[in-house]
Amino acid sequence: MTGLKLIAMAWRNLWRQRRRTILTLVSIAFGFFLAILMTAMQDRSFADFIDTAARLGSGHVTLQHPDYKDKPTLSNTVIGTDAMRAAAEQDGDVVSAVERTVGQTMVSTASDSFGALFIAYDPALESADTMVWTEGLVAGELFVEADDDGILLGKILAENLGAEIGDKIVFTMTDRTGEIVTDMERVRGIVSTGAPSLDAGLVLLPIDTVRNVVGYDPTESTQVAVFLGDGRRSMDAAARLRGELGDQGVSVLTWDEIQPEIRAFIAMKVGGARVFEIVIGLLVAAGIFNTMFMSVMERSREFGIMMAIGYSPRQLFSLVMAESAMLAILGLGLGALVTIGPYTYLSNNGIDMTEMYAAQGGVEIQGVGFDMVLNIGIFPENAVAIAAAVVIATVVAGIWPAWKAGRVNPVEAINLA
Repeated sequence: MTGLKLIAMAWRNLWRQRRRTILTLVSIAFGFFLAILMTAMQDRSFADFIDTAARLGSGHVTLQHPDYKDKPTLSNTVIGTDAMRAAAEQDGDVVSAVERTVGQTMVSTASDSFGALFIAYDPALESADTMVWTEGLVAGELFVEADDDGILLGKILAENLGAEIGDKIVFTMTDRTGEIVTDMERVRGIVSTGAPSLDAGLVLLPIDTVRNVVGYDPTESTQVAVFLGDGRRSMDAAARLRGELGDQGVSVLTWDEIQPEIRAFIAMKVGGARVFEIVIGLLVAAGIFNTMFMSVMERSREFGIMMAIGYSPRQLFSLVMAESAMLAILGLGLGALVTIGPYTYLSNNGIDMTEMYAAQGGVEIQGVGFDMVLNIGIFPENAVAIAAAVVIATVVAGIWPAWKAGRVNPVEAINLA
């Protein structure tokens, strides 16, 4: 039996039980649909979440003093940040590198005082790709230069202080030698990051203002935040930067080393989703196996006659495997047709969950807020992996029925009533 004749016969056999074949194809398509949408939600939401975490402070890769991770004080700094940024930006995966000084401060008005996290940055180096707060300006204006006047407050912190645009704020911190230093600025703007706990304790300052207050050199800061086009490349980029900057006494850390809680959260969620996808795959494979096995059992007499007139066990095995492969290809095609519409809509428009979480002010994990519009987007390699898994599961489910078809005893099968 030639290849074309085998394919034609497999096609006819597939549609002899039209209803069963259609149900099997629907189950394959539905499994593909669920796997694609679930994976796409994870890929896009967690990629955006990691990017947001990076934009809130430390980047996808962070260059800092070796002791800063364990002792995050303003005395553990890196000097020569301009040269570090230039070296980082030579890497092909790096989009930009910016210098920031991060630490603790006490902010006070005439009536109240609160502890807060401050981030000092150079507005000339930053953009919407590196700063979350550019998209969350509630009132006032952002800094334009590294030595601008003013202070920016998180929305909830401003409310707690009773501070409005133009009000005086005194901030207190320890300088590089451990001495307490203070300065006064007027509120220039109020920002919201989407994370209530962060908005309740966030202060933004121009980097040169902080350098003057704590006594830093012009190219000194607590870190250089490096931003990548794809956060998944952080380990590779960090390894290259270690080789480039390792002899300068600089610690090069990836985002998940800086924020292990976020890494653990994402790993837990992804692991749970993978288990769910495996369960779906097993259920679909069981349905395919049942279809193929019933088809073989119903045609035992037919297979016996075919063997009696000269068909070999190998040919019968190939015939049933061809039917299984056709089911896989047709199911995958149907799944793609069913998926493309919802995927395109959710990718472009997303699901707005603002009203759902309005009462709690948003959703956050470890001080990083989730976007309230849930868009989807799947990494190409994951889409290929899901398509391959569908085909493999379908074909594998047909191996045992195909083997049974090739093991039919012609005499016994022909004598079946």
